Amino acid sequence: MVKPTAKFSIRGLSVHYGRHCVLRDLNLDIQANEIFTVIGPANSGKSTFLNCLNRLVDLVSASRCSGEIRLDGIDIRGGMEVEALRRKVGIVFALPLPLPLSIYENIVYGMRMQGIRDATLLDEAVERSLRESYLWEEVKDRLRTAAMNLSGGQQQRLCMARILAGRPDVLLFDEPTSGLDPISTAKIEETMMVLKEKYTIVLVTNNVAQAARVGDRTAFFLMGEMVELSDTSKLFTAPADSRTSDYITGKFG
Repeated sequence: MVKPTAKFSIRGLSVHYGRHCVLRDLNLDIQANEIFTVIGPANSGKSTFLNCLNRLVDLVSASRCSGEIRLDGIDIRGGMEVEALRRKVGIVFALPLPLPLSIYENIVYGMRMQGIRDATLLDEAVERSLRESYLWEEVKDRLRTAAMNLSGGQQQRLCMARILAGRPDVLLFDEPTSGLDPISTAKIEETMMVLKEKYTIVLVTNNVAQAARVGDRTAFFLMGEMVELSDTSKLFTAPADSRTSDYITGKFG
C-alpha cells in the first residue's frame, strides 16, 4: 500500500499569547487531498492552529510559536517567504468578506495586485474559480454587478472563488458555515467534497455533524491539546478517549 503524502508535517507546535499557552506540543500530519477537520469547544486552540498554517498568527500581538511546520517538506518559517506561503495556503473565514466591488473584480483583485493585466487570463480565472466554487451558473450573467448584493451563502462561495483564482495548494476554512442557513451550508459542504480532488482542505468547525459528514480524518482539541486524531468514522463511532465521546455526544462544549 502506498503511504499517503503529507502536505503539512507539524512537530512540537506550541503557541503562547503572552504567558497564556494556547496550543501545546502538537504533532500531526495533514495528508494531501484530504479534508482534515478539527473539532473542539471554544478556546481549545482550533482557530489558532489554523492561523499557524499560513502564519496569520504572526499578526497577533505578543504571540510566540515554537516547534516546526513543514509544507511539502519546506519549513514555513525558515524556508519560505510569508507572501509566498499565503498564496499557497488560502483561508475562508466564518463571515463572508467580499470586497465592495463587482463579482468579477472581487475575484481578480489578487491577480491585479500581482500585476496581471491580460484580460484573457483574468476572464479564464474568473470562470474557472466560479465553476470550482459552484457559483458560475448563478452569477455568470451578472459578473459586473455588486458582490454585496449576493446572498450570504453566495458571498461565502465568492470568497472561495477569490482564493481559488490564485491557484493555491491548500484551503483553510474557519467555521465557514456558522452564519448560513441549512441549504447554503449543504452547498458549501458539497463544494468542499469536490474541491478535495484538487486541493488539501483543513476545516475548523464547531458543528460536529458537519465534521462527521465531510471529514476524512478528524482531530479533537481540548484546552490547547490534541486529545485524539483518527479517521472520522472511527472517531465518531468508537472514540478512544472518553473526553472525545463526551464532547461529540453533547455532554460539554
